[in-house]
Amino acid sequence: MDSTIVSVAVPAIVEDLGISSTEIQWVQEIYTLLFAALLLTWGRLADRYGRRRIMLTGVVLFVVASVLCAFAPSGALLIAGRALQGLGGSMILPTTLALLNANFHGRERGIAFAVWGSTIGGMAAFGPLAGGWLTENASWRWAFGINVPFGILIVAGLLLFVAESRELRDGPLQRLDLVGALLSVVGFGALVLGLIEGRSYGWWTAAEGAPFALGSLSPVPLAFAVAVVALLAFLQWERARARAGKGVILDLSLFRIPSFANGNITALIVSFGEFGLILSLPLWFQNVLGFTAFEAGLALVPLAVGSFLASGAVAGLSRRLAPVVVVRIGLGLEITAIAALALLIRPDSSAWLTSPVLFVYGLGVGLATAQLTSVVLADVPVERSGQGSATQSTARQTGSALGIAVLGTAFFTTLRTGTESRLADAVAADPGIVPLVDSVSASSGGSIARLAADPETAFIADAARAAMTDGAAIAGWVAAGALVVGLVSSLRIRAAATSETAPAAAHETA
Repeated sequence: MDSTIVSVAVPAIVEDLGISSTEIQWVQEIYTLLFAALLLTWGRLADRYGRRRIMLTGVVLFVVASVLCAFAPSGALLIAGRALQGLGGSMILPTTLALLNANFHGRERGIAFAVWGSTIGGMAAFGPLAGGWLTENASWRWAFGINVPFGILIVAGLLLFVAESRELRDGPLQRLDLVGALLSVVGFGALVLGLIEGRSYGWWTAAEGAPFALGSLSPVPLAFAVAVVALLAFLQWERARARAGKGVILDLSLFRIPSFANGNITALIVSFGEFGLILSLPLWFQNVLGFTAFEAGLALVPLAVGSFLASGAVAGLSRRLAPVVVVRIGLGLEITAIAALALLIRPDSSAWLTSPVLFVYGLGVGLATAQLTSVVLADVPVERSGQGSATQSTARQTGSALGIAVLGTAFFTTLRTGTESRLADAVAADPGIVPLVDSVSASSGGSIARLAADPETAFIADAARAAMTDGAAIAGWVAAGALVVGLVSSLRIRAAATSETAPAAAHETA
């Protein structure tokens, strides 16, 4: 929820705190950056020191960070709070998966993962609704304050109902792989940084507003170069430590498990495609259809409903179908829904068109996301659940960042070029409207409503609405194509890779 709840609160945050566009960009992106960079490290530490313990620590940190965000008097403190949220979130996500993998077995395991996946898909769609309602009826600060009661309930539930689990150790405790942890943080952090900042700072040539440039070169290629060097060094370092019998952050032997290796590739590709709608639709609802922030969130509710309902369907499907087959059914539903939306949306569309399509898409997300996770972890030994879960989460986060980069570039580039091409004749006749035309792209479509309200500039708003609709459609087609590749990739996952993980006795409980 916290990955999406802030997006609709951005205008209110800017107005209240008076922060710059660069600061608001970091409010949104520092969370994703630290979240993705630290997943592997916390997954390994959770195996070593206790998955429930690490999750409890992460939840407490997340709640404290949310309070800091809620009371932040300046952009700098809000960014700091979001950074702490990213740190706490990176401790929570892999441990939730590891605890499920350790505590559920048999048919219950598939149902547990279905609930987990449907909750993730549903709450990602629920975030804009909650953010919009809280921003309009209370304050943007409650978009962060809402985490406090959730955090208290989670802590109580963990302490009362969840058993601790950790890896069994033979002999003395091995030293931590600090170099491996550092290399993984630098590598994945630089990779995600490059992906999310490419559109803002320039993929090759430095754009205006870039923090620094090497001549005319953007900092983004440098970030990618650092990522490649750090990740290659990380892999070599992990291999060397494993051969020497020392502890590692990532046990590369996990990739010898076919379901784990092929499942992670599929998860990365699927995550690339699944963020297509969440990225562009809220902006399209608000700037093209004229919805308020709350109405835009409400329009996404069918996605959440479909995702939650999918978890109820898994129990019946799991009796007759292997999890990997359920994944393929879910991906098929997602592809059909995104393609239908990309084909049918128009500047004068309504929620009556999008609601049934989003419901089908939500069903697909609920089926595919949960069961793909189950497939990836099916053959991972319980004692390495933290590493396996963190690797799967890192693959998903990398895919999501890649999807945001590619789909965002397609969406916003089409908005800019489409608006300019439609108004080329008007600009030639009256060059004075160029700043108004440029404002559409500079505001990510936010100026459309203002332009539409003035009869003299309404024609610019009409052109921008058409261009943004084309951008949403193109992003949808790219997302659908990525999901098709993910579906094909899933064919490499053997249905036999659904065997149960080691029994509960293979790990310690308390």
